[in-house]
Amino acid sequence: MAEQALWTRARLGHEGPPLDLLTANFRRHTYAPHAHDEYTIGVCVGGSEVIAYRGGHIRTGPGRIVVLDPGETHTGGPGNATDGYAYRALYAEPALLTDGVLGGLPFFREPLLDDPELATALGLAHTELSVCPDPLEAESRIPWLLTALARRHSTARPGPDLVPGAITIARTVRDRLADELTAPPTLASLAADLGLSRYQLLRAFRTTMGLPPYAWLAQYRVSRARALLEAGLRPAEVAGLVGFADQAHLTRWFRRVLGVTPAAYRNSVQDAG
Repeated sequence: MAEQALWTRARLGHEGPPLDLLTANFRRHTYAPHAHDEYTIGVCVGGSEVIAYRGGHIRTGPGRIVVLDPGETHTGGPGNATDGYAYRALYAEPALLTDGVLGGLPFFREPLLDDPELATALGLAHTELSVCPDPLEAESRIPWLLTALARRHSTARPGPDLVPGAITIARTVRDRLADELTAPPTLASLAADLGLSRYQLLRAFRTTMGLPPYAWLAQYRVSRARALLEAGLRPAEVAGLVGFADQAHLTRWFRRVLGVTPAAYRNSVQDAG
């Protein structure tokens, strides 16, 4: 295991606030005592790390979630002399964990959490956003997962789940995203326009549409891309015209939705013509 730490900065919505993601793989590195202004949320993906925290020690293992509260001094280092440790971490502003809960700032009495479903979801979101930090995807996925984290494991109480007028809300958001597909508005701004919290907007949309806003918009972009490919445009041209970051981003979603690459689809419809 090489000594490596890679930082990626995503944004929560177009021109929204930053969110830092860390991909860390260490054999010997030991952190000096330090603290963060944000919540530190990590998922161990290999080896074992020992973290000095609140006068004791936490020993991580693969699939476990670690949550360190803002301002808490901690260290971190290898759990043994042979295996090293690897983890994926994100650094979340406190406000990101207050949406969808009651009782003020969430406090995590237990910093080491055993929640395989949430650990898998956090790890997958971290990996995919590190490769392609799409702003709408980041804003759709990360606040939703952080709300789940706070609701399940902190001292905060879950807020109400019912969102009156959810169908109307979802359709309004859908139409705005479709109208502005190359530079979609932030979910925070859409929620403010509707007098909602971002969590309420996300819940209304997911309940009504069956998927989060970024996934709905990606599928809508794919449908628009199909028409442009059929008209003879190249995938590299089409990607920007429908709002994907680049051709690789288009290809990833095109294959997810249709099972083929944009180039293969273009060739097949041209051959059929």
